[in-house]
Amino acid sequence: MLETQDLTVRFGGHVAVKAVSCAFAPGTLTAIVGPNGAGKTTYFNLISGQIKASAGRVRLGGQDISELGAPARAKAGLGRAFQLTNLFPNLSVLENVRLAVQARAGAGLNLWRIWSDRRDLLQRAEEVLELVALADKRDALAASLPHGDQRKLEVGILMALEPQVFMFDEPTAGMSVDEVPVILNLIRRLKEDRSKTILLVEHKMDVVRELSDRIIVLHNGELVADGDPATVIASPVVQQAYLGVNPEDKEEEASA
Repeated sequence: MLETQDLTVRFGGHVAVKAVSCAFAPGTLTAIVGPNGAGKTTYFNLISGQIKASAGRVRLGGQDISELGAPARAKAGLGRAFQLTNLFPNLSVLENVRLAVQARAGAGLNLWRIWSDRRDLLQRAEEVLELVALADKRDALAASLPHGDQRKLEVGILMALEPQVFMFDEPTAGMSVDEVPVILNLIRRLKEDRSKTILLVEHKMDVVRELSDRIIVLHNGELVADGDPATVIASPVVQQAYLGVNPEDKEEEASA
């Protein structure tokens, strides 16, 4: 479904992402992990078109989308949620989702048109609000929502757009312990659709272990590990680079 080939970006003399080649299949959730500054969000930005690659290609469904900007990639089927919420703050919760439903249906972005002939689109927006547990806040302004509800609304907008690839950049960042399960349940629901591909950048290793089918590890902009969660988490490169554990120290403790 999605593939990067030798994807690279340089900022001056600094190589932030270096020749990362990876393919992501439908029906899988891949967690992208690594220490701060490893290039995870930059890699996401390259895939979704927020920044232009210095070298390499991005393919979606077999089509080269490397020259497309972020809006065109979204239209092609890439759905992206950011570390910081990306909403229309002065529109209501329902209007935010309704715009996404309209865009998905090719019905334009006019909030003020007569809706009597498109009740199906309004009904779809209402269904999405039920799924993300925001139906009771349908008329509230997005800006007035607490942070956790704003994250839920952003996931709802993504669901309304029905992309082929869902990209979540630290979806639980800044959320309280009580709010985190709601977002995780939404991602679990998305995983049930085996035609979709999900990419997840996440620092919480318990979340990564529970949700991911596969983990790739970036370190200093390079792909250093790729495989099933148990194998990757136990690998020396991850123990040292990501978890800050030196495997040799573990061996010394065991022998002692």
